[in-house]
Amino acid sequence: MRELKEILLHHAGKYPLMQPTDAVKLLYQNEFGGGHLIQDEAACLSYLYREYAATLQTDVPLLEEIGNGIVRVYLAALDSHSYTPEQLGQDFIRSASTLQGSPDSFLKKLSLLEELTQMGLMPFSSDALTDYLIQYKSVGYPPVSHSDIYRNAYHPAYRILDTSYLPSQFLHHLVTENPL
Repeated sequence: MRELKEILLHHAGKYPLMQPTDAVKLLYQNEFGGGHLIQDEAACLSYLYREYAATLQTDVPLLEEIGNGIVRVYLAALDSHSYTPEQLGQDFIRSASTLQGSPDSFLKKLSLLEELTQMGLMPFSSDALTDYLIQYKSVGYPPVSHSDIYRNAYHPAYRILDTSYLPSQFLHHLVTENPL
C-alpha cells in the first residue's frame, strides 16, 4: 500500500483539480486495468484510432505509473516516441486479458483513499469523497469516467498497459519520466 499511497499523493499534486471520481478511477485502473473497455476488439481499436486522430501530439511524457505494474500510455506522446496506435492497441488488448484484480483489494484501496482524504492530503474534501462513495457503492463499484472538471483541465487520452506488455524500448521511461 506504500506504493499506492505515493501514487495517490503524486497524482493529487500533479492534478490539483482531481475530483473523487478521478481518484476512484485511478484506483480502479490500478486494481483492474482497462479491460472493462474491451467488449469488441475491432470496436476498441476503432475508438482508439479516432481518439488518437483527435489528440494533438505534444511533448508530454509517454508513460505515467499508476502502480501495481500498470502504466497509462498517453496518446499525445505516441508520435514523438514512434509508438503507433496499432501497436498500442494490440498491447492494450493483450494487457487487458491479464489484469483481473479483486474486489476485496479494491475496497482496501478505497479505504486508503479515505484515510488520505481525511488527513487533508487529497484535493477534495472528506465530505465530498464520502458522498461520492455512498453513491458509488449503491451502484456496485463499476468502472467510472473522469470528471468533467478533470477532462476539461487535463484532456486525458491514454490506454492502460501492464508493464509486461510495454515494448522494451519504452521501459526506461518508467524511471526517467516518472520518479515517485
